[in-house]
Amino acid sequence: MKRSKGKFSKRTRLLRKRARKGALPMRRLLSSFGVGDKVCINLAPSQEGLPHPRYRGRHGVIVGMRGKSYVIDVKSGNSYKRLIVPGMHLKR
Repeated sequence: MKRSKGKFSKRTRLLRKRARKGALPMRRLLSSFGVGDKVCINLAPSQEGLPHPRYRGRHGVIVGMRGKSYVIDVKSGNSYKRLIVPGMHLKR
């Protein structure tokens, strides 16, 4: 059988929920951040709009908004990467 090349292939071990199953808490879905807040990228696997898993656990600074998502500067090596991430994948 041909190997799957779906969007979660090679990621299922990294993105699985360990402690408990179910939907995200409402406080995480409704959380809001301001420009200049420091946030940590914490992936919610059941939701769309995931940033690349390489940025999992990285810290960044919010520099703006784009629609309902946040624009974040994350340091990667000597440069800064600009990510567009929905609020459900962020925590303070």
